[in-house]
Amino acid sequence: MTKIIGVGNYIPTETITNLFFDKHVFFNEAGILLTENNASITDKLKKITGIEERRYAQSTQVTSDLGLIAARAAIEDSKIDPETLDYIIFAHNFGDVRFGTVQSDTVPSLAARVKHLLGIKNNFCVAYDVLFGCPGWIEGMIQAHAFIKSGMAKRCLVIGAETLSRVVDIHDRDSMIYADGAGAAILEVNDHDDSGIQSHLSASYTLKEKDYLYFGKSYNNERCPDTKYIKMDGRKIYEFALLNVPDAMKKCLDNSGYSIDQLNKIIIHQANEKMDEAIVNRFYQLYEKPVPKDIMPMVIHKLGNSSVATIPSLLTMILKGELEEHQIHKNDIVLFASVGAGMNINAFVYKF
Repeated sequence: MTKIIGVGNYIPTETITNLFFDKHVFFNEAGILLTENNASITDKLKKITGIEERRYAQSTQVTSDLGLIAARAAIEDSKIDPETLDYIIFAHNFGDVRFGTVQSDTVPSLAARVKHLLGIKNNFCVAYDVLFGCPGWIEGMIQAHAFIKSGMAKRCLVIGAETLSRVVDIHDRDSMIYADGAGAAILEVNDHDDSGIQSHLSASYTLKEKDYLYFGKSYNNERCPDTKYIKMDGRKIYEFALLNVPDAMKKCLDNSGYSIDQLNKIIIHQANEKMDEAIVNRFYQLYEKPVPKDIMPMVIHKLGNSSVATIPSLLTMILKGELEEHQIHKNDIVLFASVGAGMNINAFVYKF
């Protein structure tokens, strides 16, 4: 088995409420000015996504800085010597984008930067990045599990960090969804009991779906047309997620050998509260079961959507006792799942 032995996160200190967007000038996809007042726009956003606040990184920080803080916390939590790490896998999507700029910096890799800043001298600790949309951290965990299971590694650090606030179009209503953050976990081989990753699944839908999330020009036609920002077709993503994610979750759970009644928590990518609730509802409908109370923790209300950072950040908060209504105990069965740019879907079942 492959077991989590330490977790850590970094929740940025800059709290951005919905009032922050009160003076923003929003346009639609056709570049036409929205006549609806911003209070109504943010109210609709809150009703659909659940987002009241989000966190932004400080102007002096970049994605690798956030990842480093989360990595240090995970190392401290696991009480390991970082020199014993065989892999450092860093999931992100846009690299280091310095505040006030639009250029992405990914050379050297963010994993290499974290390894350097951790002062690791072991040249055979391999550091690389994963670009897999919002499911990147789960994919990194699956890859680390594969390395450990094959005997290629005994111990891995998997980081998910992003500063989405640096790549948003301020004239696009969707910019209010995105946030910054980081989370990390350390995995190692477990020969002592049956705790650890029980099953996993990954899929990439690219024939028709690859451009549901993309980089595109600003909705404000007066802005530089050569500068691109994160864009999404929200309706298509919602429909895609409801059609495909519950089935993937079911397949992953069935492959684990555990029943739906044995499932204690579902930790799902914090993308959109209504969408996540609909996914979980449909997942339980596949088993003809009602959704149990408190099965799905949600922190999107205060933290927004920080892409690859949402799941490891949330996991850390639960394991550190920071969410009153949610706990994970020994022998609990937890299903992790995500969906995002690609379009990619993945999941894994974990026994604590």
